[in-house]
Amino acid sequence: MTSAAYDDNNIFAKILRDEIPSHRVYEDDKTVVFMDVMPQAPGHVLVLPKAPSRNIFDADPASLSHTITVVQKVANAVKEAFDADGVFIAQFNEPAAGQTVFHLHFHVIPRHEGVALKPHSGKMEDGAVLAANAEKIKAQLA
Repeated sequence: MTSAAYDDNNIFAKILRDEIPSHRVYEDDKTVVFMDVMPQAPGHVLVLPKAPSRNIFDADPASLSHTITVVQKVANAVKEAFDADGVFIAQFNEPAAGQTVFHLHFHVIPRHEGVALKPHSGKMEDGAVLAANAEKIKAQLA
C-alpha cells in the first residue's frame, strides 16, 4: 500500500511559508523547530524538515538524517530548559498510527516523573506562555 501524496496546503507547510504564525525556537537551512500550540507538557516542540514529505515513508534520507540530528540537539535543550527528568520523542506515520498533520514532524516533549501528559487535542496554549517557553529553549541552544 502506498501512502497518499504530499499536500502542500497542510498546516505545517503553511507555517514553513510564514502564512500562519508560529513561535519558532530554532531554524537552519533544512529544518525548523517551533512550539506545539496544544502542548502535552510545557516545552513541547515540533521539529520539521523544510523539504516536503508526508511522513517517514517518503522522506529523503539525507533530510531525515539532518532532522534527527536537530531532534537530538533540541531534546538536550528542552531537557535543560525545563529541568526535565527525561524527554519523550514521538513521530507518527499515517492515520492508523495517529498522524493528523501530513508533513513529517517529530514531537519533543520534556517529561517529569509522576506528571501525566495532557491530551494533545486539548485547548490551545496562550501565546505569551508559548513565547516564554520558546525563549527558555532558545537560551539553552545559544
